[in-house]
Amino acid sequence: MSLLKDIFTLVVRKIYTLDSKLFVSYLRKKGVTVGDGTRFYGNVAIDLTRPCLVEIGSNCNIGENVCILTHGFDWSILREKYGEVLGSSGKVVIEDNVFLGINVTILKGVRIGPYSIIGAGSVVTQNIPPCSVAVGNPCKVVMSLDQYFKKRKEKYINEAKTYAQELYRKTGKVPVIEDFWEEFPIFLKRAGDWGKLPVRAQTGSAFEKFLRSKPVYSSFEDFLIDSGIPKEKMLNTIEGK
Repeated sequence: MSLLKDIFTLVVRKIYTLDSKLFVSYLRKKGVTVGDGTRFYGNVAIDLTRPCLVEIGSNCNIGENVCILTHGFDWSILREKYGEVLGSSGKVVIEDNVFLGINVTILKGVRIGPYSIIGAGSVVTQNIPPCSVAVGNPCKVVMSLDQYFKKRKEKYINEAKTYAQELYRKTGKVPVIEDFWEEFPIFLKRAGDWGKLPVRAQTGSAFEKFLRSKPVYSSFEDFLIDSGIPKEKMLNTIEGK
């Protein structure tokens, strides 16, 4: 009966982790603190041996295969060698607006400050200060959030252009505006019909700021031309040829 119960528990956890809202509800019922707007992507393992020791803030994004631990079982070796049980536990606090990349492991006793980014595959063994970008095993701060923002500003347009080039090269078709569901601020007019682009969902709390901003390109066509898409191909597409 115990084995069936264990199997059932594993299946339920798997189903819940595949649906972020269900998983949040499940964690809260277990005693984990999870703030509003926090999302889990894919299979995430959270140590529920001491759920009161896990606090996750609002508007966090937790990637695939993240593991959050509140205890260690290393004492099992100490028990065998020295004959004593030395219990191991520690609180984990992930503050508001934190991104955890895929395969991140967070060990007991760690606090991650707000507006921080933890790179994929990192093992977090110590506190991460607010507004930091940290990566590695052990995880260390590599730059401030301000520095990372500047770095991304310098690269994101060229990345969007490369994406447009690859779409054209591999499909032989002129890219359409709906292909750029993250890159649209580069060229999209701030007023008008946005079609199927998820503008509000993607801009979130920055929606009003987005409306006040100006696109880099005056039109989607100008963006495609600067990306190297042949102008004659674009004209043929527009004319339905």
